[in-house]
Amino acid sequence: MASLESAKKLAAYKAVDLHVQNNSIVGVGSGSTVVYAVERLAERVKNEKLNVQCVPTSFQARQLIIQHRLHLTDLEIHPRLDVCIDGADEVDSTLTLIKGGGGCLLQEKIVASCAKELIIIADYTKNSQKLGEQYKKGIPIEVVPMAYLPIKTQIENQLGGTVELRMAKAKAGPVVTDNGNFILDWKNFQDYKWDTINTKLNLIPGVVETGLFVNMAKKAYFGLADGSVKEQI
Repeated sequence: MASLESAKKLAAYKAVDLHVQNNSIVGVGSGSTVVYAVERLAERVKNEKLNVQCVPTSFQARQLIIQHRLHLTDLEIHPRLDVCIDGADEVDSTLTLIKGGGGCLLQEKIVASCAKELIIIADYTKNSQKLGEQYKKGIPIEVVPMAYLPIKTQIENQLGGTVELRMAKAKAGPVVTDNGNFILDWKNFQDYKWDTINTKLNLIPGVVETGLFVNMAKKAYFGLADGSVKEQI
């Protein structure tokens, strides 16, 4: 049985091997699985002398790119990317994603939207038939700080479930994103038509972005416990 870390590595390596070519502009996602993708990318750049430029989705991704001595760039220089490789907190049967458990959903969605293809890498625990089946921490929603309470109230009244302000663990008070915003986590939701719900959430004044990635991912790679990799399109 492969460990979860081994499963993450298997998925990450396969995605990088299949979707990154010479002269690629690559969006680098955030999270624990992406660490292995950057590791593999650095190996390929060194061994195959690839010319690859990387656009980060977060402070963490930027640090990974720098630590592995990969070429760092941004959307001002390269507004169109060949591929974005990123993780997910949950992936349903239609490739709808929950992202933002690490708080980077806004920049992740911006970079993914600029890529010709979004490729998801994850271990088998992130693969579900429907959202909320395995991931119980809720759908993250990045909000302007002054509006968090009205937004929380509006979501609970209109859509049901419970909405919690995400609190920081190593500081007093709420989590503050790389963009200076708060994060609400919407829990105990129903099985909705997610494109409609995503639009409805984004129309609430003060909502900056949601962690629902609908009709964005082209393919997902899941490392399995038996050491193989499952592909989902």
